[in-house]
This record gives sequence, structure tokens and C-alpha cells, in this order.
Amino acid sequence: MKTRWRANALLVGVSVAVAGLLASGCSEDVPDARPLPKGTGGVTASRAPATGETEALDAYRAMWRDLTRASLTSDADSPLLEDHATSGALELMKHGLRKSKHEGVVSKGAPRVDPHVVSASSQEVVLVDCVDDRNWLLYKQNGELKNNVPGGHLKTDATVRRADGVWKVSNFYMHETGSC
Repeated sequence: MKTRWRANALLVGVSVAVAGLLASGCSEDVPDARPLPKGTGGVTASRAPATGETEALDAYRAMWRDLTRASLTSDADSPLLEDHATSGALELMKHGLRKSKHEGVVSKGAPRVDPHVVSASSQEVVLVDCVDDRNWLLYKQNGELKNNVPGGHLKTDATVRRADGVWKVSNFYMHETGSC
């Protein structure tokens, strides 16, 4: 229960953010390069991303960057939030930021994301991720940590949809800490 509350507090409290950018937005945390599979001798077969996969992954990462920036001040009215999120995902982030503001907490640092495509069509991409929020914690306004709960790894499911030619995260769900 405490773990479930922590996951909700992070997402809903400070709102989970950053697809790899530091809160300052300087550099990307999540490299796109992956090691070659063993036994390939340096040669791998590659498949072209399905329609929309790259754009959907970019939108998901950008949503996290936007949320990380907004969570620095727990700003539920940040115009950045609507750039890459809509529907349930947008409402969940805003709710979390409002809750954080009410509790007098902000987040510092940045989560790390590394999403993978589960399925894709020309209008919808389903992603799964293992968000690492160990360096993205809740702080009181005086700069002290909100509590002694360390971050962890949370399985995250997300749906990114294309509407009017724009890819935005429409839904996402964060499982409990330690779920991946």
C-alpha cells in the first residue's frame, strides 16, 4: 500500500517527468544507443520503425521533460503540459501537480525513461517503460526531502495517439515501486 501510494504521489504528487532531460532541460539522460545482442559479430538485422513509432516515442519522452519542468514548481497550469499530453494523461499530471502544490512539495532531479514499443498502428502506439525515479524526489519548500522514501523503478504503460497529425500521450499508468 505504501509503495502504491508512493507511485501515485510521485506521479500525482509531483508528477512524473523527463524523458531524459534534466530539469534544466540541458541534456538528454536516456541514450538512444543500445548494445548489440551477443553472438551477432557486430551485425544485426534492423527493422524500420512502424508508422508513428519514432514520433510516439519522441512525444512520450517530451511529455516527461515537460512534466519534470512543471514539477520544479508544482505548476499544474504550465502550458508545456498540453504540448505532449492529452486526455487522461494530461488530467493525471495536472491533478498530481495540484496535489503537490497543496502539500507544499516540488520535485528535484529527473527521472530516467527508456520506453519500448509494445504495439503500433498508424494512429496509436502502446509503450511500456521502466521509469527510474531514484534521482527525482519530492522536496519541501525549505529544500528538505519530503520523506525518507527512496525512488525506485516503476513499470509504466502508456498509450500515445495521433490526432490532427500530432502525437500525444493520452493515457499512462505507473505500477508500484519495484515493479520492474
